[in-house]
Amino acid sequence: MTATLYARIGELTTNDPTLGDETPMGRVRDAALVVVNGAVAWVGSNNEAPEADTYVDLDGAAVVPGFVDSHTHLVFAGERSDEFEARMAGATYDGGGITRTVTATRAASDERLRRDAAARARAMRDAGTTTLEVKSGYELTLDGEVRLLEIAGVITDETTFLGAHVVPDEFARDRDDYVSLVAGAMMDACAPLARWVDVFCERGAFSVDEARLVLDAGSRHGLGLRVHGNQLGESGGVALAVERGAASVDHCTHVSDGDVAALAGSSTVATLLPGAEFSTRSIYSSARRLLDAGVTVALATDCNPGTSYVTSMPFVIALGVREMGMTCDEALRAATAGGAAALRRTDVGHLGVGARADLVILDAPRAAHLAYRPGDQVVASVRVARAHSS
Repeated sequence: MTATLYARIGELTTNDPTLGDETPMGRVRDAALVVVNGAVAWVGSNNEAPEADTYVDLDGAAVVPGFVDSHTHLVFAGERSDEFEARMAGATYDGGGITRTVTATRAASDERLRRDAAARARAMRDAGTTTLEVKSGYELTLDGEVRLLEIAGVITDETTFLGAHVVPDEFARDRDDYVSLVAGAMMDACAPLARWVDVFCERGAFSVDEARLVLDAGSRHGLGLRVHGNQLGESGGVALAVERGAASVDHCTHVSDGDVAALAGSSTVATLLPGAEFSTRSIYSSARRLLDAGVTVALATDCNPGTSYVTSMPFVIALGVREMGMTCDEALRAATAGGAAALRRTDVGHLGVGARADLVILDAPRAAHLAYRPGDQVVASVRVARAHSS
């Protein structure tokens, strides 16, 4: 076994409340951390650090857990910057545009899709993301969704089948047939390649009853459940996610008091995607309202070509603080421990003893610089424990 000591850490955020200041952030100042075989083996004060095989002097830099991005759409072709321009000039986002990406993605080669998805994943890693989820959803045919999941599976083990993204044009007059395809033959083919099933429960996409049918089919195949819900209005997606015990319901822009209470009394995480609101010039979700009610909140990039071409979790953290009522610590926790909860993972999102040693080393003395310096290169380096799912 080889032990590596990371010494002279100015501020270490562990997300382990038994460590350091014994707050939810588990913050240790003038800290050190020992990694053995890719896992955190010891955390404590720098002047009490044990001997190790390798010594890394961080010279007062802050260290935080690797970001956990629990909502991305990395595998796609084409681009939709014209839609962004139109929205910035006053056009309203209505959920349309996905079919443009479907057309481009269907026409793209495997090589092009693999290359571009890998480039986006590298950009995310450079910005501190060490665990990420990747969805299908941009082919909407049986063979096409299988193809996207196979490509996603090269990037991460956290793959999600999103055949229920929208109804493709060729089924515009046969919605029931498409829902049956997604819940039937397409699910049969895609489930072995996915850990999760997701559905866009929203006007212009899928109704609550249609979404429930798809989720239940996924559950029968042993998939975990995720929901896109309540982005454009009170679609019923939040209530459905809680009803079906989904790990996460994502967007949560428009939620009723009943939705908030239901989330607070459940294990379903509210995953907020401020990049989408930034890119569509929509109102932001109220993280403050959810947090004050006791809801577990995650932040994610929603990286996609039409409504959130964002690969930087630090930018998302800054938006959470500036636009959604979060403190700097709440936003950081949502981007780490919150994302891990949304993926039902206990090995990532924190740096307690036994955690996977995914470290983000900042060019800053304090973690607050992630929100304090939006657009700056705050992440100095990323240390990943070993080759793994993200």
